[in-house]
Amino acid sequence: MAGSPVIISEQEVAGLLQYGDLIPRLQEALGKFSRREVDQPVRTTVPLQKHNGFLGLMPTYIETEGLLCTKLVCFYQREAGSTLPSTQATVVLLDPEYGNVKAVMDGEVITAMRTAAVSAISAKLLMRPQAEVLAILGTGKQAQSHYNVFTQIFSFKEVRVWSHTKERAEQFMSSVTGPVTPCVSVEAAVRGADAIVTVTRCTEPVLFGEWVKPGAHVAAVGACRPNWRELDDVLMKEAVVYADSREGAATESGDVILSGADVFAELGDVINGTKPAHREKTTVFKSLGMGVQDAVSAKLVFDQWKAKNSQQ
Repeated sequence: MAGSPVIISEQEVAGLLQYGDLIPRLQEALGKFSRREVDQPVRTTVPLQKHNGFLGLMPTYIETEGLLCTKLVCFYQREAGSTLPSTQATVVLLDPEYGNVKAVMDGEVITAMRTAAVSAISAKLLMRPQAEVLAILGTGKQAQSHYNVFTQIFSFKEVRVWSHTKERAEQFMSSVTGPVTPCVSVEAAVRGADAIVTVTRCTEPVLFGEWVKPGAHVAAVGACRPNWRELDDVLMKEAVVYADSREGAATESGDVILSGADVFAELGDVINGTKPAHREKTTVFKSLGMGVQDAVSAKLVFDQWKAKNSQQ
C-alpha cells in the first residue's frame, strides 16, 4: 500500500534545485519532446473570470522514465499596484503504475528556474558568441531567475533592466547580487543589446523590431495567451522564430498567432541536430513553458529530497 505523499515547501525546493543539475536534464528533455518521446497535451485552461485569471493544467508522462507529473498553475492579470501574486503553482509527482501521489511540491521556484534555464539553453544555442550586453524587460520573479542564470552561464559586460516604474527597477537592483544598469525606456534598454529577455505582464507589444540590433537573440517569456503580445510584427516577421513547442506556440502565443509569423523550429530540433541554429541572424525564442520541464525539475527535486533525507 502506498504511503502518504511527501510535501516539499518552497524553501526546500529552492535549496535542492541548482542550475548546474537542472540545465542538462532540461536540454535532454527538450530533445525527447521534439522526438515525440513525451506524452504531453497542450495546456488546458479554465477561466477564472471573476478574478481576471485562469487555471492551467499541465500533465506529462514519459513512459521510458516512468515519470508522471502534472502542474496546476493559476495566472492573473493584476491591476497596477496590486499586492496579490500574478501566479501560483503546485507540482504533483505520481507513480504511473499505482496512480498514487508521491510528492506535492511548491511550483513557484520550479517554474521560475526551469523557465529561465530553458531561456539560457536557447541563448547557448542561438545567441552569437562573445555577446556583451544583456537587456531584461521586467522586474518580477522571472526577471530575477533569468538574471541569475544568464549571469551565471555567460560573461556579459553589461546588464540593463527596464521596468514600468522606477521603484520596481530599484527593488530589482537590490534583489540581485551583480551590477545592473536601470533604463528609463525599453528603447534605451535594448538598443545595441546582444541578448534581450522579455518577462513582462504586457498584453500589447513593448519590444519593437526597429530597436533590435541585427543578429540579437530574444527570449520572449511573457504573453502566454493567444491575445497577449510583447513583440511587434516587424520583429516577429524579420527574425528566425524558435519555440519550445510548435503546437503550444500555435495555440497559446499571441506573438506568433497575431503576427502570422512562422515557427522555424522547436528548440529540441536544434538540440537533436534536425534543424540549424541561425546564430548569424536575429532570433526569437518563444517560451510558453511545458509540462515536461516541470516533470523533469520535480523529479530532480524529489530525488535530491530522498537523498538528503536518507542521510539524516
